[in-house]
Amino acid sequence: MTRRALLLSLLAGLLLATASPAHAAGYRYWSFWDRTGSTWTYATEGPSTAVPSDGDVQGFRFAVSEDSADADTPRGTASFTAICGDTAARDGRKRVALVLDFGTASDAPSGETPPARRTECAVIPRDATTAEALATAAKPLRYNTNALLCAIAGYPETGCGEQVTGATKPAAAERKQDGGPSVGLWVGAAGVVALGAAAVWQARRRRHA
Repeated sequence: MTRRALLLSLLAGLLLATASPAHAAGYRYWSFWDRTGSTWTYATEGPSTAVPSDGDVQGFRFAVSEDSADADTPRGTASFTAICGDTAARDGRKRVALVLDFGTASDAPSGETPPARRTECAVIPRDATTAEALATAAKPLRYNTNALLCAIAGYPETGCGEQVTGATKPAAAERKQDGGPSVGLWVGAAGVVALGAAAVWQARRRRHA
């Protein structure tokens, strides 16, 4: 193999490595998140036991994920002021800002279309759980026999945490939730440029030898 052919082969391999998504089995479900400042954190307990405080922001995202480390966060900006700023405080009640992200078409069950992302300000008793906040602001809810949250606002109509084989998505370490390009993609692009420049230099060197 000539040096030029070798460089072109390496170039093609690098393009495939940076552009090809990972293939893995995942589960289609609603993940539950807490927001602090501008950061989403995967909730450490379920909505049926979590008791938010007045002023909290909580989110739900429907997607296909392998586990909590692979789960997608709710998209878009979210703040308590933006969601509940027009809702006055009331004695004996609390306000909880909810972000409901119904996911993308690629994550939707067959034949279903995800509704648009939306936010709700739930006003509930002081001792109420997140599940009660959802029941106030996003009916109908659907649970399975193990109390797993299956649907919010009626979506999806069927299924509950089912396994999805052959799911295709970028590797978790390279996925960015703000929709920007991954670090891996930029590194790959830089490598492509470097290899391309090397190929041109080798060709010019041979012509002038």
